[in-house]
Amino acid sequence: MSFQRGKEEVERISQSARSWIVPLARLGYVAKGVVYIIIGVFAALAALGVGSSSGQTTDSRGALEEILYRPYGQFLLCVIAAGLIGYAVWRIIQAVEDTENEGSDAKGWAKRIGYVGIGLIHASLAFSAVRLIIGSGGGSSGEESSKEWTASLLALPFGRWLVAAVGLGVIAFAVSQFYKAYATKFREKLKTNEMSEQAETLATRSGQIGLSARGVVFGIVGIFLVQAALQSRAGEARGLGGALRALEQQPFGSWILGVVAIGLVIYGLYMFVVGRYRRMIV
Repeated sequence: MSFQRGKEEVERISQSARSWIVPLARLGYVAKGVVYIIIGVFAALAALGVGSSSGQTTDSRGALEEILYRPYGQFLLCVIAAGLIGYAVWRIIQAVEDTENEGSDAKGWAKRIGYVGIGLIHASLAFSAVRLIIGSGGGSSGEESSKEWTASLLALPFGRWLVAAVGLGVIAFAVSQFYKAYATKFREKLKTNEMSEQAETLATRSGQIGLSARGVVFGIVGIFLVQAALQSRAGEARGLGGALRALEQQPFGSWILGVVAIGLVIYGLYMFVVGRYRRMIV
């Protein structure tokens, strides 16, 4: 009964907020794109060894800090925070109302739970932006946060199995990114009928490159989590920034990091396209 009441409440909110959820969700995609472009640019500068960014990569929260330090940074962060909140609300509505028609079988519920997880992650990122705006800091970095929650899981009964399961889940997500890129499954969510032929080709190619780069990074994050589980050491966990640093430390690491960095920038640009052409139902 409580779930049913919760579902009815979400439906009521979505109906009353229909006029602003979709525009804010679209803005959220743009905000997400900005964050990934900044992450990609920093990774590219690290690969090139240019200026103060030499040897340094950043993650989502670090990207928000970079925005804050720019002209009109607080205003831009307010816009980004609003977009991320709208995006988070839209994802949760997707899960509760099943607007994507995922169904109620095991696969459908897994996808709907995934929508909730994505919503909560972006709500947390919006909260970090708000903290930066009011001057109380953005919270722990992605690297520190990864180590903290990994340590918390390891302290639980069967903690190593839990961390391993999360790591394998992240690796599975990375594989799904490669599959979406290869099969161009992401096109199904876009209003391609509103695009010109050139815009459609550009959207497809940018999606394939961007999703592949994202798959590489999340695959590395997952591998480090599995390694943390096997060694029972939270310090082995890595966030997005740590995964990029790990790439740089490999043979020909600067070249590899540079290629992935370009891919992340392209993914950010692809998010702009998605913000404009994504099919959205509330």
